[in-house]
Amino acid sequence: MANLSLTPRDVARELARRYSTMTHDELDILESILIPRKYAKGELILREGETCENIYWLVKGLVRQFYYKNKKELTEYMATENSIVMCIESLFKEEPSHLQIQALEPSVIYAIPKAELEQAAIKCVNIQMLYRKILEESLIISQHHADMLRFETAQDRYAKLVKRSPQLVLRAPLVYIASYLQMTPETLSRVRTAALMGDK
Repeated sequence: MANLSLTPRDVARELARRYSTMTHDELDILESILIPRKYAKGELILREGETCENIYWLVKGLVRQFYYKNKKELTEYMATENSIVMCIESLFKEEPSHLQIQALEPSVIYAIPKAELEQAAIKCVNIQMLYRKILEESLIISQHHADMLRFETAQDRYAKLVKRSPQLVLRAPLVYIASYLQMTPETLSRVRTAALMGDK
């Protein structure tokens, strides 16, 4: 599903396949609220201080969420194709975001406006289910990442990322991977070398 020629209907079907079975009419409604967008490498999808009003479905590309702390960039999340991206606190509090979302590769994204999704969810039980499943998935991913940082060694963190998101490890700049795993680039380099030696 990483095809540039995907139509909104294709994307609606993929979302339904992944999150909730839908009737033809429900697919029509979901399709009608999807907004296709393209971003160049390095372009910001959401800036600090803007309010996140959309859930984003990444069709093609690579994106990251990051923020600044003590004048340093810290990467909080990264995603490749067929992933949901959003700034959940800004989305639900309807307040300016501290996080930013940036395309690390040329990216094709479908925005799902929260306001319109909620209106559709009132009318359609399967769209309501899709909405809930998306939120559940987002919270579980956040919890897994927090637990990984709290409880696991640098080696285990890297091994888990390789297993869960091999494309991310191949495509994302190492400086962002290191930040995401909360280690220095030097530590990441050592961990990667040890992992490669272990594979031989």
